[in-house]
Amino acid sequence: MKIAVSRKEHFNAAHRLYNPDWSDEKNAAVFGKCNNPNFHGHNYEVIVTIIGDPDPETGYVYDLKLLSDLVEENILKQFDHKNLNLDTPYFKNLNPTAENIAVVIWRILRQHIDNKLELKIKLYETERNCVEYPAH
Repeated sequence: MKIAVSRKEHFNAAHRLYNPDWSDEKNAAVFGKCNNPNFHGHNYEVIVTIIGDPDPETGYVYDLKLLSDLVEENILKQFDHKNLNLDTPYFKNLNPTAENIAVVIWRILRQHIDNKLELKIKLYETERNCVEYPAH
């Protein structure tokens, strides 16, 4: 009996979408306003979902207080009110698209969650645009 449990959090961060191998003109054409050399920000919403069988003793798939603490310590403290390009090691050489941010969050959290549990990340960059990883 697989059950999904989720924790929703939010963080505010700035970024710039930019490919250093391209000209300024090509970056502007591909990334538009998101290529602003002075960066721009988003109010991100992240939903972390864990899927598994409930523990027969606790009834929990995963203790949501522990999940909240895990996200706070490993994601929010690193990303909230930061410039993703400049203030985090994850995006020094990785374009901080919503897709890449979701994968980075997944990789960080995956290290702390038992592999018998599935982990999914849903990241809203705006209230209308979101990405999910993994996508299945």
